Amino acid sequence: MYMKSIRSLILSSAVLIGTLSTADAETLVISSWAPPTHVLNAEAYPAFIKLLEEVTNGEVTAELKLGLAPPPAQADLVMDGAADITHIFHGYTPGRYPAAELAELPGYQGGAEALSGAYWRAYEKYLKDTGMHQEFKLLALVAHGPATLFSVDKVNDLAAIRGMKVRVPGGVGSEVMAELGATGIQVPANKVYETLSAKAADGVTLNIDARQGFNLNEVAPYMYEVPGGFYRGSFAILMNRAKWDSLSPEVQKAIDEKITGETLSRLWGKIWDESDSRVHDEIPADNLVSASTTDVEAFKAISDVVSQSVFAKVEAATGLDAMEVRDFIAEQTVAIESEK
Repeated sequence: MYMKSIRSLILSSAVLIGTLSTADAETLVISSWAPPTHVLNAEAYPAFIKLLEEVTNGEVTAELKLGLAPPPAQADLVMDGAADITHIFHGYTPGRYPAAELAELPGYQGGAEALSGAYWRAYEKYLKDTGMHQEFKLLALVAHGPATLFSVDKVNDLAAIRGMKVRVPGGVGSEVMAELGATGIQVPANKVYETLSAKAADGVTLNIDARQGFNLNEVAPYMYEVPGGFYRGSFAILMNRAKWDSLSPEVQKAIDEKITGETLSRLWGKIWDESDSRVHDEIPADNLVSASTTDVEAFKAISDVVSQSVFAKVEAATGLDAMEVRDFIAEQTVAIESEK
């Protein structure tokens, strides 16, 4: 299968961060804003570094540095050359990457691996022509798994969200919560624990593994979920263009053929899927509420409203047929999911 050739790398690199293969390896600096134990830092970046060393025969490695800049400043950090590589969440910079919201819409039938692979295919077919991330070397596009609602008090139905103060991510997640009648509080994910501890919010929308990655079980122990999630989060893995250009043609070719694009997008998505699954299994049954059939239908109507709003924004900003792109992503997600 597509991911079989790199699955062993995930296992062998789960605790590896930046081990040099040779004494004179080119060492890239990776900036991450997530906590040290978050799955991206504990598993995804180490797997990427291991793969980087493998395909370049030890000529290139990387070291992971945390806390260099807040989440919304990561792209500028790499643009300025203060770091070589980072991942960004598109929702933290509203309006800067409008087409990214198409990957965030609720309703996709597949996990993070399938959606991330489909997202990259949509980039190649549609989004690249909009100039999305042209100022960087774009290494991957990733969409996390279904977003859920974590809450301080138990939420038993969709109607209970109305009037709640909910931390929202920006992008589609913010629009969905607004349509549900929640008051949105926008803070980056790494500030969620602090926000909930201070009782400044009643809940938070994030993907499932955030319960562990951001210690939400301590401050928002209850979870309310809808099939397919309230939204998906859109991320990009970016590299400084000048740093990329400084690598030898042979190294660039190896990275492009064996890492860049769908391979890395799906690798990160797969790691996230596995983390979501582990965390979901650990949630006490009394703390988990799944949407009723009535609520699923009600949320479908909300999703349609949000989707139409996003289509209009994307078309105005890019000229794309936004519904066509969304449908392509949906079709490719199902296709990839069926191949796994």
